[in-house]
Amino acid sequence: MRIVALEEHFVPAGLLAAWERVPRFPRIPESGFGDGALARRLRDVGAGRLAAMDDQGVDTAVLSLSTPGVQNLPPADAVPVAREANDALAEIVRGQPERFQAFAAVPTPDPAAAAAELERAVAGLGFRGALLNGRTGAASMDAPPFDDLYGTAERLRAPLYLHPQTPPLQVREAYYSGLGDQVDAIFAGPGVGWHYETGVQALRLIFSGVFDRHPGLQIIIGHWGEVVLFFLERIALMQSRGLHLQRPLADYFRQNIWVTGSGVLSERYLRWTAEVVGAGRILYATDYPYVDTFGGKARAFLERAPLAEAEKAAIASGSWEQLTGHLSTGPS
Repeated sequence: MRIVALEEHFVPAGLLAAWERVPRFPRIPESGFGDGALARRLRDVGAGRLAAMDDQGVDTAVLSLSTPGVQNLPPADAVPVAREANDALAEIVRGQPERFQAFAAVPTPDPAAAAAELERAVAGLGFRGALLNGRTGAASMDAPPFDDLYGTAERLRAPLYLHPQTPPLQVREAYYSGLGDQVDAIFAGPGVGWHYETGVQALRLIFSGVFDRHPGLQIIIGHWGEVVLFFLERIALMQSRGLHLQRPLADYFRQNIWVTGSGVLSERYLRWTAEVVGAGRILYATDYPYVDTFGGKARAFLERAPLAEAEKAAIASGSWEQLTGHLSTGPS
């Protein structure tokens, strides 16, 4: 069983330099700063990364810029940093095509440049899709200026991975503060805040009609659906109370949205996701290097999953290859 992992983070030197110019940006190991083990893993795409993949049981990693990527940069930085990062990622993939693929960085602070860079990365560099880290500044993902980007992704058949970003400052102060700096940071981030933030962004894409305008657009969300799947039936009540969509809410999750577990090795969440959207909409990810899936745990979780062998193979890589047009195996 070949495993392709989709949420595998990388921080190139040019991105670090751009983040250093952002006021109050935290220079922490989780962003690739310093000489700690986590920071070194984020910056490494050589022997250390390959050894870690072997240890996890991952055959191919789809590399992408770690959060917030270029989404928090001014346009003058976002465009060249994204272009430079994509050129570097393309070179990495050319050097190890069996071990690496890549999601493009797209400079959404300049929406026109974002669509053009996605076109270049997919049509010119051979990338299979792109990763977006949620909002661009204060602008949610459904903001009208991004519609050309979604149209380009649909035309190219390039899926977009919607990755978490920390909620806006006002939200953090209102809901996630006052418990101590360290607890506040985790509460607003990987503890809770990231997941509500990303789930809301996914719902806004549906509610604003993005998928009605671009019915072929494919989005990937992590962490077993970023909370939304667990409340899907309740959220769907909005359609009887003024929310006008062309399809039932669940259809968007079964026709336009794919789900990964982001390294959360939970059979309970896996079973729930398979029940709600079907095993054929699940892809695989380890969230390297943030989540401990070492010692073969990434592979063992999927091998032991309470699913049919064909479903496991589809989650491992078959559905990803089918989604990106490189193979025709696994359930759709």
